Amino acid sequence: MGGLFGVVSKTDCVKELFYGTDYHCHLGTRRGGLAVCGVEGIERSIHDITAAQFKSKFAPDLSRMRGRSGIGVISDFEDQPLIIGSHLGTFAIATVGTVRNAEALEKKLFKNRSAHFSEMSGNETNPTEIVAALIVAEDSFEAGIASAQRAIEGSCTILLLTRSGLYAARDRLGRTPLIVAKTPTGRSVASETCAFPNVGHERIRDLGPGEVVLMTPDDIQTIIPPGTVSQICAFLWVYYGYPASSYEGINVEWFRHVNGASLAAADNIKADGAAGIPDSGTSYAIGYAERARVPFIRPFVKYTPTWSRSFMPQNQDDRDLIARMKLIPVRELTEGKRLVFCDDSIVRGTQLRDTFGRLHAHGAREIHLRIACPPLLHGCRYLNFSRSRSDMDLAARKAVRELEGDREAALEDYADPRSGCYAAMVGRIAKSLELSSLTYQSVEGLVKAIGLPQENLCLYCWTGKSRG
Repeated sequence: MGGLFGVVSKTDCVKELFYGTDYHCHLGTRRGGLAVCGVEGIERSIHDITAAQFKSKFAPDLSRMRGRSGIGVISDFEDQPLIIGSHLGTFAIATVGTVRNAEALEKKLFKNRSAHFSEMSGNETNPTEIVAALIVAEDSFEAGIASAQRAIEGSCTILLLTRSGLYAARDRLGRTPLIVAKTPTGRSVASETCAFPNVGHERIRDLGPGEVVLMTPDDIQTIIPPGTVSQICAFLWVYYGYPASSYEGINVEWFRHVNGASLAAADNIKADGAAGIPDSGTSYAIGYAERARVPFIRPFVKYTPTWSRSFMPQNQDDRDLIARMKLIPVRELTEGKRLVFCDDSIVRGTQLRDTFGRLHAHGAREIHLRIACPPLLHGCRYLNFSRSRSDMDLAARKAVRELEGDREAALEDYADPRSGCYAAMVGRIAKSLELSSLTYQSVEGLVKAIGLPQENLCLYCWTGKSRG
């Protein structure tokens, strides 16, 4: 997915930028980057963080980088930020989102003979460079950002660093968050509010969908007002968001606690304890345990000193290895026990299959799984939250294919928890994971736990429907 952080200050801001960007590392997989605007212009640093912590890679840059404004990014794939020279001046740019029509936009720019691209990787153009090209095709940064947002299919949230200030632009439908804050010497902006407290920043407000602001140390000026249609990604609360962060004023940890209690309220099984699949499942399990009045236990302990989050590596075998090696089973809490596990979602199911197989090997009597969102039936079109190359990699779609064979399935029937199709699909998934029972949160339950109107949430990966 990726995350953004930016600062404009009356004094040197490099340390604030460094730590603020570091608080977004849970959102990215491969690259980290910083760009600062100093006396001699804009300079940047980009490092591969696939197998090393952001801080360890960027700490040496702190002694050489100087500037009173800057942007940082944790990126899924491409190198960022980019430094662009143009008729609008030199600027740095970083983006988060998915430009689904990147190839078409690239061809259009070539046809107009108005662009060339240098940031190539694997014969693919860096999408951030395409966004920059769209911006500089206009007469001002304001007009360029507006034009780019109209042209992009998917989503694109932008930080653009210039000598006159920092432009912060939330994607057109607000699928990704962008929040502004006050600092002791200026202003800042972040994808995650957890970046603010420990660097002494105080949240002001969330930008609205499509809103663009120009930030200086003394002011935050709205130059493009927010739109009226919002579609923030609900999966931010379900999985990607850090527990200390809030979006639209709704805290992630609070949501997970409430959602876990909601799962328990709809349940009637007898269990000896409730547990979470670390880490995001833990919060759901605490809420579940309190509501169900069963002990919260940890039959798996996560080894955190050396093992990263399992979604980070690009290779599936490496992800499965990390998922296995970082969780250490505790036989004394497993043997002969009836256990309820809570988890955020089931994407492919391969890691869970191994996890529960180990529990059975350690003598678990029953294993019940409660999932904090509905079955994932559609790959994300907007934020790259899943590494699946095909929707058919999803556990729910595999189950549908096994049930339907070569026939074309009516996925709306499988999304309806009242239907026989839905029950058959869930039963097939439960069997593949060797579970005593499996239930998912409903769309209605999920929306209620978040607390926003359903029309303001993107639920595409569960329903196949979205606005805009």
